[in-house]
Amino acid sequence: MDEDKFNSSARKVLKIVGITAQRKIEQAVREASCAGRLQGDENLKPQMTVEIEAPGLAHLVAGDAELG
Repeated sequence: MDEDKFNSSARKVLKIVGITAQRKIEQAVREASCAGRLQGDENLKPQMTVEIEAPGLAHLVAGDAELG
């Protein structure tokens, strides 16, 4: 296995995941706010599971996202 190639490739995937997830979160929060489902002072609890079938990886990542 080429460690440098794998590291670079993994970072590219994670960058795409991060950018896409941020856009989706912002869109969902904006839509929920406009629909009155969020007041703007909530503390959201986003979580994401990273899964890779071949090595049998399933890793949960969770955090907080404060709106106000």
